[in-house]
Amino acid sequence: MDKLADLPNIRPELLDLPTLDKLAPASGMDHPPRILLLYGSLRERSFSRFLTEEAARILAHFGAEVRIFDPMELPMAGSVPETHPKVVELRELCLWSEGQVWCSPERHGAVTAVLKNQIDWIPLEMGAIRPSQGRTLAVMQVCGGSQSFNVVNTLRLLGRWMRMFTIPNQSSVPMAYKEFDEAGRMRPSAYYDRVVDVMEELFKMTLLLRGRTDYLTDRYSERNERAQKAIDRQIGKI
Repeated sequence: MDKLADLPNIRPELLDLPTLDKLAPASGMDHPPRILLLYGSLRERSFSRFLTEEAARILAHFGAEVRIFDPMELPMAGSVPETHPKVVELRELCLWSEGQVWCSPERHGAVTAVLKNQIDWIPLEMGAIRPSQGRTLAVMQVCGGSQSFNVVNTLRLLGRWMRMFTIPNQSSVPMAYKEFDEAGRMRPSAYYDRVVDVMEELFKMTLLLRGRTDYLTDRYSERNERAQKAIDRQIGKI
């Protein structure tokens, strides 16, 4: 049976038939996984920063190269040119990263403006480059009261919009003021164990996906669109 007999609207020459060989990682993947961490509070005693720093320590122990972006002095999205030093720093870190961690307090049932502002400065496209596409993502939140999942659910939605591979596991820390000591270190608990679980899974998924994301994110619809534009240019439509 012809595989394309019932698919008359598909261009066979643009259709990719996935194989295991095509999933072989690209060369040059012997460096440590590069993980960027973002947090969502500017307070001096910021529990989302404490949780982010704890996650960074765990990732570093696994062997990752970690960088935490400081959102202090990052202007509101659209209020300054894209050449602003903090904007340039954030975007360069996104391009550098192979995986990311997003952590925010819950404020009025949602992600904070501090964290959302960082995401809003990351464009879906920079010319032919997509700074977030194909990166792995882990999401976490801290709560002032009882446990909630509003923030991690929102972060998952944002991660999907940014074309990232969000891992299944996540962390939500209730009554965060009880979970960190005066030095900002997380106390032993089931919540701490969950953070280890999440970082372990992120590390594994980053190792699994890096070097393969160009292939995994290559889409028939986009190949078809590029081919049609090339045809239109040849016949003078554009």
